[in-house]
Amino acid sequence: MELKTPLYDCHVACGGTIVPFAGYLLPVQYPTGIITEHHAVRTAAGLFDVSHMGEVVFSGKDALKNLNYILTNDFTSMVDGQVRYSVMCNEQGGCVDDLIVYRINEETYWVVVNAANRHKDFEWMKAHASGDVSVEDISDNVAQLALQGPLAKEILLRLVPENDLPARYYHFCKDVMINGMKCLISQTGYTGESGYEIYLSNEDAPKMWNLLLETGKDKSLIPCALGARDTLRLEAAMPLYGHEMDDHITPLETGLNFGVKMKKEDFIGKKALEEKGEPKIKRIGLKITGRGIAREHQDVYAGDMLIGHTTSGTHAPFLKYPIAMAFVNVGTVDIGSQVEIDVRGRRVTAEVVSLPFYKKDK
Repeated sequence: MELKTPLYDCHVACGGTIVPFAGYLLPVQYPTGIITEHHAVRTAAGLFDVSHMGEVVFSGKDALKNLNYILTNDFTSMVDGQVRYSVMCNEQGGCVDDLIVYRINEETYWVVVNAANRHKDFEWMKAHASGDVSVEDISDNVAQLALQGPLAKEILLRLVPENDLPARYYHFCKDVMINGMKCLISQTGYTGESGYEIYLSNEDAPKMWNLLLETGKDKSLIPCALGARDTLRLEAAMPLYGHEMDDHITPLETGLNFGVKMKKEDFIGKKALEEKGEPKIKRIGLKITGRGIAREHQDVYAGDMLIGHTTSGTHAPFLKYPIAMAFVNVGTVDIGSQVEIDVRGRRVTAEVVSLPFYKKDK
């Protein structure tokens, strides 16, 4: 049976089309439609309910030591109020999940994990934790809203002074009060735009949702749902678990080298990654030049040679053409190469392009 986030009634009131997703009932779109929601985030602002995401707290004298062993990134240099991306590998070097880590203080860290992997991740973390550390799943007590888009800051500044907002990307401010509601506000997101993610209690979430929508009404802020979240992350070439990574794909194969510190003394999966050597496959971007839209699990050809398969694909609303990401064998194509994708038995032409497809500074 699917769960409801604290904002379920707000989604219904806004006319959201509710679908099951990652164990929750969530809106896939509102009456405005996915394309309008997508453009709102690219040009003004959109508000998402991401309360289905999981939050796990590591606390104790050995919290840092455990994070450095269980996760691929190195958190030693983090300071209070900083956020860092990482992957969590299994012993074979495959991805258990990707996640972000918030340093509250030297003995307390929040780890935010994907909704569909919440329980799996928590069990994995507990099973591999050791020493003076507590690992606690607080997901059921935390709501999360994502205010994304170029006008997000302008909207929030109507509610809080500027020094209550994180000044830099991948940083956060905690214990921020907005109309009597205590929040943690981070400058993070999954859309390729500037924006914020706001963590607060379940009880305050509906009030915050309505307050933000009212505050940003004259700035074209609208509620946005799962459909737009996916098209936005795809334009920004952000990997999605189950598509661009899974238990068998390594973070090096999917191009997440920046979040894997091989010079660290040790972490789960390090030995396997060393033994595998240079990746034999790589993630690429494809701009569809023929007629058709590629989706996941479709074969990619260079001439008559099968070189890989797509992992995600859609029509990119802001770019106004279809795009896809794919895994292909290393050495088979370069930027500018022409390929074909088998879309339900029909070959559709595409060009290999650099990632990300969309950058906000452009």
